Amino acid sequence: MTGTDPDRDAGARRDGTTGIVRCEEARELAAALDEPRWRAPRVTPLDRRLAVDRDSVERGLASLVLTVIELLRQLMERQALRRVEVGDLTGEQVERIGVTLMALEEQMTGLREYFGLAPEDLNLDLGPLGPLLPTD
Repeated sequence: MTGTDPDRDAGARRDGTTGIVRCEEARELAAALDEPRWRAPRVTPLDRRLAVDRDSVERGLASLVLTVIELLRQLMERQALRRVEVGDLTGEQVERIGVTLMALEEQMTGLREYFGLAPEDLNLDLGPLGPLLPTD
């Protein structure tokens, strides 16, 4: 932002506060609290790392992988239904596709339960585009 008001340029809010504590203000506050030697906090590379645990990483990765698999499963199911409606599959092919898709859906249910995920956990919100997976 460019302007003539330095407080506004430093991040002033509509209510008149800046939202930024300047070093002088911090020193004044520290002196008022009987902290004579205030120093700005030092950020180290370790502070920039995320504090995550193995279970949350595993669950997040499983959620991502299962989302992709669920998307592909639904696309294959739709394609199979279109081919059945058009009539270019034999009865044996229709039966085989149906059994395969049901087995895949059962496996997906088992994997979701194993990782503690609900079906809606696999449906990513794409913002203005809406959800990734249809909610039918």
